[in-house]
Amino acid sequence: MTRPRAVVVVESIFGNTASVAAAVAQGLTEEVDVEVVTAATAAPLDEGADLVVVGAPTHAFSMPRPMTREEARRQGALAVDTSRGVREWIEDIPVGVHNPRVVTFDTRPMRTRRMPGSAARASARDMRAKGFSPLAASTSFYVDDVRGPLAEGELDRARAWGTRMGSVLTAVTASPAAGR
Repeated sequence: MTRPRAVVVVESIFGNTASVAAAVAQGLTEEVDVEVVTAATAAPLDEGADLVVVGAPTHAFSMPRPMTREEARRQGALAVDTSRGVREWIEDIPVGVHNPRVVTFDTRPMRTRRMPGSAARASARDMRAKGFSPLAASTSFYVDDVRGPLAEGELDRARAWGTRMGSVLTAVTASPAAGR
């Protein structure tokens, strides 16, 4: 049996979400072939993927927008493409029934952990509207402050989450009911 394939599409402003994406990918590689791409350069849909992992920082209780990216740039973010991120990448995906499963994550400051709104939940909702089936619930990884760094233990938690997602994907794709 061939290994399942995953694509991790990430938007990162201060580098924290990219670090989490790399750790998630590292965990996935135990059972899954993985490619990590930025939302700014990702094709609208990777037909060969069994899983799409979407990661973005939470901005103003949702996915980043051009205005929030511009604000982050003013706060010192480097090389931020203010016009294209996860939100715009999802918008470019045609509506339909898509084979890949989807799972989403975000990064957010620890102090906002109980606040409503999340880039992970918003991107999961939008991906479901495009016809993707969730593999698991969305999750958040925490930074100490808006610019970071990641809270202690979050990279290990991201790696472990990636490993779990890889195991779930392998079980789902091996099942005769998976329809693949």
